Amino acid sequence: MFMVLAYLTANVLANLSVAYFGPVSTPINAFLLIAFDLVSRDALHERWNHKNLWLKMALLISTGAVISFLLNQGAGRIAIASLIAFLLTGFTDTVVYQLLKNHSRFLKVNGSNIISSAVDSIAFPTIAFGSFIPWIVLGQFVAKVFGGYLWSLVLFKGEKGSRIKSILN
Repeated sequence: MFMVLAYLTANVLANLSVAYFGPVSTPINAFLLIAFDLVSRDALHERWNHKNLWLKMALLISTGAVISFLLNQGAGRIAIASLIAFLLTGFTDTVVYQLLKNHSRFLKVNGSNIISSAVDSIAFPTIAFGSFIPWIVLGQFVAKVFGGYLWSLVLFKGEKGSRIKSILN
């Protein structure tokens, strides 16, 4: 339950800060909050272990958007962009994570996050701000990949041996 609340908190904080500060806040959010969401989603993926996984993920993502909107109706466009981007990203993340199922968790998490970061970095700002803004897309992508790597070290800290093996292989 803690991971669900942490995911929702990070999601809502990211949405509200983008609604308040605009595009300039997206790389910071990407590094701290969205990277956490990507890694925590993988942790939830493993915990839920195919038990209504798609439904639970859809509800989790939708709940973040609804809470964001309820806290600030002015964040409506941001909440919708977040919902669509996270649905696309969640689908992408799940597919890539499953394709990497025979690898270490560290490789699954970071491999799926690289692809998911690309999808989210293109979808979210394009929908939220109404146009493709290359510097935001690139900044978000780099921040999510690096932040996701750091969050994976924190959330999966008990797997040092598998991390080292996956890096060397």
